[in-house]
Amino acid sequence: MSKSITAQDLGIDITEQHGLFKWLLASFLMGKRIQADIAVQAYRVLVEKHGRDTPRKLGHCTHRELVAMLGEAHYVRYDESTATRLSALAKTLAAEYGGSVSQMREASADRKDFERRLAQFDGVGPKTVEIFMREAGGALF
Repeated sequence: MSKSITAQDLGIDITEQHGLFKWLLASFLMGKRIQADIAVQAYRVLVEKHGRDTPRKLGHCTHRELVAMLGEAHYVRYDESTATRLSALAKTLAAEYGGSVSQMREASADRKDFERRLAQFDGVGPKTVEIFMREAGGALF
């Protein structure tokens, strides 16, 4: 897929209360070596079908539930590791930043510091940071 998927394509308003988290979740899924349409489907299954649209709701899923949801979206190549990392992402965001990407921004000295904090989450690499910041950078900085 040559076109970059945007937050708007997914119906995400990053200015809404949990919009940045939803975009982070989508960016996380799209940042893996997996087809974009499967990553989008995984986002839709998690958020739209199962309502896991906040760090708290995602963090309360069991590993088995997350694997099942990813499987439902055919996101099967990395389902086990992705489930583990999604759970850790949600729980760490909740524990360290009150479940808010905006609070993570407030804790950051600047954009570079924010990107460094983002990259500290297990499973968040340069591609995920790039995808997330492409849309959220203007809203955050």
